[in-house]
Amino acid sequence: MCVTRGYAPPGNNLCCATKIRIAGLSKCVRHTYSPTLRTLSTSTPLCQGIPGSVWKLGRLNHIAIAVPDMEKATALYRDVLGAQVSDKVPLPEHGVYTVFVELGNTKLELLHPLGEKSPITGFLQKNKSGGMHHICIEVDDISVAIVDLKARNIRTLSAEPRIGAHGKPVMFLHPKDCDGVLVELEQA
Repeated sequence: MCVTRGYAPPGNNLCCATKIRIAGLSKCVRHTYSPTLRTLSTSTPLCQGIPGSVWKLGRLNHIAIAVPDMEKATALYRDVLGAQVSDKVPLPEHGVYTVFVELGNTKLELLHPLGEKSPITGFLQKNKSGGMHHICIEVDDISVAIVDLKARNIRTLSAEPRIGAHGKPVMFLHPKDCDGVLVELEQA
């Protein structure tokens, strides 16, 4: 028997498919979804036998914040809020300076323009006080994730992954394909 504890959107008449073996025979059975029994849950479906993705989304690595004044922003998190912060590191290949703020369960990445062609310069021209620039989520296999996402018409901002601030391959996904959010994937 198949039990789903996830949300099925209205109009979706299938909760899952599973195989039932009876006397050595295999049969695929589909269970219908009843809108009156809809529940919300963060747990995974208990359905067995459905092929999963060949790559997995991991934990939130960091949230990046573009800042017009790196020293002032660093002082806020270090001196006022009491967080542990890294040194300011230039990343010329990305056109930014970075400072990481440790939060225990994740990090904040403070970004400031480095050079005239920095992607952060345009962002700060539109957002004078700064603001959230992107989120970074770890993946277990970035190469496979990129192939799969491109096959699903999710655009990337570069042809190939580049090495990010943590020394690992990263890829940015187009915000127009990600509900208006610039998403960075990082190899775990």
